[in-house]
Amino acid sequence: MDDLESEVKALIVTSLNLEDLGPEDIDSEEPLFVEGLGLDSIDALELGVALRKKYGLKIESVGEDIKAHFATVRSLARFIRSQQAAQQA
Repeated sequence: MDDLESEVKALIVTSLNLEDLGPEDIDSEEPLFVEGLGLDSIDALELGVALRKKYGLKIESVGEDIKAHFATVRSLARFIRSQQAAQQA
């Protein structure tokens, strides 16, 4: 697990107030929604806001691409890296 994945896990726990869960309890490949971590659409909105604030992400609209980016911690970390690379280009 890399540092960005650890940051994303901590952000999920703090921004969603997951009191019974620590960042170390989240597997990077575990689905975040429905099965797996069990987040819902409200959690997705809150997480999106937190990611925008922390990483300056631009999330245009909710579509299949965004759903894929938000599928797991690892896919979120890849999305953040791609956005950061695009901003630096």
